[in-house]
Amino acid sequence: MARKWGGCDFRQLKNLQEKLDKLQKDDFDAFCQEVAKELAARLLAKVIKRTLPGQYPAETGKVGGTLRRGWTAKTEAEAIAGGTPNAKAFVDSLQVTKSGDVYQIEIINPVHYASYVEYGHRTRNHKGWVPGKFMLTISANELETQAPKILEKKILKYLGECFDGK
Repeated sequence: MARKWGGCDFRQLKNLQEKLDKLQKDDFDAFCQEVAKELAARLLAKVIKRTLPGQYPAETGKVGGTLRRGWTAKTEAEAIAGGTPNAKAFVDSLQVTKSGDVYQIEIINPVHYASYVEYGHRTRNHKGWVPGKFMLTISANELETQAPKILEKKILKYLGECFDGK
């Protein structure tokens, strides 16, 4: 005696398969690069804000801010020349390198004394120590604690766009 098992509607499974195919076809590498650039822009915004311009007497003719401008300069000459630092535009011009599953952007300050301000240095007479400001170190640690939430939101938005078809 043959039994009737009932009907089955596979449309939802087909729909899920199409969405998974779309997710697989989307350029996940480009998404990862975009997220890496956003994190780098956030880091630069934090470190620029934390880098205080030097204070010089008016008679010296020196203008502070070279170190701050250096965060978005490719050379020290660009930092000295001045201009308004724009972290997002600068990061968009940087190259993202992929090493295995890791996406990297190198953030540097080309101003020759940047490391001395960051980590500290001896005084001119070599008898004392000027403590470091740790602008980049503190900013990187701050971003490291915020990154999981930022990444979670980005990934949920990306998956939502893939599955909702927006």
